[in-house]
Parts: sequence; structure tokens; C-alpha cells
Amino acid sequence: MTGNIWVSFICAIVTLLVVILVSTYGKKMMRLIPFIIGILAGYAVGLIFTFIGIATGNTALMIIDFAPFKALVAEGVNLSTFIALPEFTFINAFKGVGDFNASYLATVAVAYVPVAFVVFAEHIADHKNLSSIIGSDLLEDPGLHRTLLGDGIGSFVGAIFGGCPNTTYGESVGCVAITKNASVVTITAAAIMTALISFISPFVAFLDSIPGCVMGGVCITLYGFIAVSGLKMIQKVDLEDNANLFTTSVILITGIGGMAMAIGKVTITAIACALILGIIVNILLSKKKSKEQ
Repeated sequence: MTGNIWVSFICAIVTLLVVILVSTYGKKMMRLIPFIIGILAGYAVGLIFTFIGIATGNTALMIIDFAPFKALVAEGVNLSTFIALPEFTFINAFKGVGDFNASYLATVAVAYVPVAFVVFAEHIADHKNLSSIIGSDLLEDPGLHRTLLGDGIGSFVGAIFGGCPNTTYGESVGCVAITKNASVVTITAAAIMTALISFISPFVAFLDSIPGCVMGGVCITLYGFIAVSGLKMIQKVDLEDNANLFTTSVILITGIGGMAMAIGKVTITAIACALILGIIVNILLSKKKSKEQ
């Protein structure tokens, strides 16, 4: 269902303001979960509009889609539907016994190699941001080699079950920055709880029913922190130097502008294009830097 644009706007603004107010003025426990409170507040407003729309027959107000819940109820309430396993998709690199599908494997490799570079760059950036938040250099302790190994193992295991490549996610860094909670125990417990809860069908149905505008209100704060963190990283860069200026401008404009390329079935995203062009420009201008040094 597509809700009225003003209804979507109100839900997004309520979510955003609740997250901001709870993070700033909330008590200690509330400041640890501002995003959950914000999402619930935006969802509650969406429910009010939806119920009004149902009562008046105005479909423009029905911003929440109850289809995931209806599908769950249609299956019947029992243990098998309450706790359900997702459909794992294993990579089919072989067709039959001994028939190696090299073309399929090559297509996957071409698609994922650029992603690996993007993940690598994001990994370093996120860990540098986390280092500034907690006051400890994570690239030294536990070390970049260990954290990258963890990312690689996560991507490998996830790919076996049909998952996406693993990454550190700037959104998670934003959560740490806002909540000021960088406890390894807390984050590990949250990761385990998230994995377990994903097997509970009613919770999955609830997540599927959250309107995009509510998540958009949350993303304003998260991506805002990511953008500010990126600006903090180039604070100490000498932008009077044309080499640094061009490298930074190419990355920013390409990434923010959304430059993307499609080569056959392979799509190079804006982040990947920004990273690749940034590396190329930096290499081209590195000779000037070395001469000046």
C-alpha cells in the first residue's frame, strides 16, 4: 500500500525527532536504544493513520501493510510457523557430478571482486572512526590483519548460505557513536540475539511491515553520522594541495552523485566507482607528492 506523501513525511519526522530527543534528553537506559524507541514511535503513528484509513475507507492513510501478518495467520498458529528457518541458498558452482561450471564461478568472481575493494576501504574507515570514538587505535590492537580476517571469514560463511558479503557497516558505527556504547560484550550479545530472533516468524513479519518512511527517519541520523565521520577523517588533510583536493573531490562527487556503471550483468555501484576513481587519481598524482617530499 502506498500512503499519502504527507503521512509518510509525518511518520519520518516523528521517528527522527524521537531518536534525537531520546539520544539527547533520555535517561541512561533509554539512550542505549534510541533507534528502537524511534522506530516504535514512528510505527505507532503509522498505525494511527492506518486505522483511520481503514475506518474511513481512505487508502492513502493506510501506510502500514499487514500482509506479512495475514500470511502468518493464514498458515495457522503453531510451533512450526512461530519458529521458521529461512530458505538457505547454497552456491551452485557445479552442475552434476564432476561438471565444473567455470563460467558461473567467473561471473560471481567479477561481480564480487569490486565489492571486496569497497568492503576493504569501508572496513578501514569504520575502524578509524571507532578508534576515534573509543580512544584506542583498533588498526594496531587487535590489528587490521585480524579484523580483516574476521570480515573475510564472515563473508565466506555467509556466502555458503547464500548471504551477502560481510562488512562493518557505517550504520553500526553511527549507533556506537550515538549510544556511546562500544562494549564488545554488548555488541556480541546483540549480534547473537539478532540471529536468534530472525528465526521467530512474528518478529520477522513485524519487521517486514515497518514502512519505509519510518526507516528513512532513522537513516537520516545514521547516515548523517557517517557523513560527519567522513568529514572528520579529511579534517587534517591539506586541501590547499591540488593533489589532495582532486583526490578528495573525485571521491566525494562520484559517491554522493551516485555514479554507477553496468557492464553486462555486473553493476559497479557508486561507492565502488568512487573508490576505484579515487585510487586511480591518487596514483596519478602520487608522483607530484613524492617529488615535493
